[in-house]
Amino acid sequence: MPQPILDVGRNCWRMEEASRFALIIDAEDYFRAVKDAILQARHNVLLVGWDFDPRIKFEPDGATLEGPNKLGAFLRWIGQSRPDLQIDVLKWDLGLIATPPTALLALKWLDWKTRDNLQFRLDKARPLGSVLHQKVVVIDDALAFCGGIDMTDRRWDTRDHLDDDRRRQTPMGRTYGPWHDVTSAVTGPAARALGDLARAAWRRATDGDLPPAPPRDPPWPKGLAWNFENVQIAISRTHPQSDEEDEIREIETLYLDCIAQAQHTLYFESQYFASRRIAEAMAARLQDQDGPEIIVVNPISADGVLEAAVMDTARAKLLHLVHAADRFNRFRIYTPVTKAGEPIYVHAKISIVDDRLLRVGSSNLNNRSQGFDTECDLAVEVDDGPANIKVRESIRAIRHDLLAEHLGMDAEAFGRKVAEAGSLIGAIEQSIGNGRSLQPYRPDPVGSIEENLSENELLDPEQPPKLWRGLAGLMGLSGRQLR
Repeated sequence: MPQPILDVGRNCWRMEEASRFALIIDAEDYFRAVKDAILQARHNVLLVGWDFDPRIKFEPDGATLEGPNKLGAFLRWIGQSRPDLQIDVLKWDLGLIATPPTALLALKWLDWKTRDNLQFRLDKARPLGSVLHQKVVVIDDALAFCGGIDMTDRRWDTRDHLDDDRRRQTPMGRTYGPWHDVTSAVTGPAARALGDLARAAWRRATDGDLPPAPPRDPPWPKGLAWNFENVQIAISRTHPQSDEEDEIREIETLYLDCIAQAQHTLYFESQYFASRRIAEAMAARLQDQDGPEIIVVNPISADGVLEAAVMDTARAKLLHLVHAADRFNRFRIYTPVTKAGEPIYVHAKISIVDDRLLRVGSSNLNNRSQGFDTECDLAVEVDDGPANIKVRESIRAIRHDLLAEHLGMDAEAFGRKVAEAGSLIGAIEQSIGNGRSLQPYRPDPVGSIEENLSENELLDPEQPPKLWRGLAGLMGLSGRQLR
């Protein structure tokens, strides 16, 4: 029997029981589930995240749940109609990053017009350039959501990822392309632990304390199916070093431990592939004769011109390293496309190790997520004992469901292909076709400008001090001149 991967104090902060755990794929179900959960709140609601846009709609097809259909209007409405309910929103301070002025005005208006029981705050208390990247919502410390989906614009989509879906509109009325994302919901002690984590983020950002909620029976969003009951959930974090706090790299350690201990398959969905340490760990396993298959699902390109120049070039260079080590042809990287061949942007952050560990959170396979930004991932692991057969089947079914979505086919049919092929890669390659499918990713040649940008650590630093060197490189200054 293999040794457990999860290890409190090494690659996770805490392990707590979740009476229910649900993986939520794509924002159509998530946005509705969050609104339903807030409607069931009795004591407090705490939202912590990279971005919140009060103008987004929970249900673009039209509201089926009580209250206004837009996030900001709904929070004001429920705060006014339920004065005993405390609602707190903590969002990263975007600072110099470009943001539509109307969104900033809407956020300020949200704060100015609220009652005492609704607070909106910006998180400025972090090293220069570091991001509050967690996406956590906590209801009464009894139900919590944690994953990769931001409650902002350009996130809502269905699992169908239809071409030209007019429901995918920004608050300004512009359409955007298909978007794939994943988050999770947990109840019980695991939710309370996420409440502790979110309150710590609030305290760090505001110097204020939020009280925990009194015990209650966990609420649950109507119509949301759960995958597991009464399982132990590990919470792993990344947090940058500062004058007040030590660096936390539990997330990176867990990635490396997962890669080192996988026996058969490693499946990743990530917005980026830009961490050298993770790529080197994969390369080492690919040289093992009995190592695992490794499958990565990425977007075809990062979102934004400068980001694409940096992150896509870093990916191309690391893929050269990984492919050179792939002696036994066990590595694949794919990008998903729609029925008409339009790229589907992958924003999900998920890892599945064999059929024994499932992990979902906010961290990407890039340097920032390992040591510079503030991240939170959840993981569930089981051994191969007879008591865990159903959980292992559920983990395997989740992996097949995700791949079937990308391949435009039925999950059970894909599971049968895996059994017939005896290989996850074999089943994928037998299923790839025209229309909605996965396509092998082939990087473009790296030019001199992209090469220089990829070597600069400004956009994807590993640690706060390295940001200064990145700034110095761009400005032609020495590190001493920037201090």
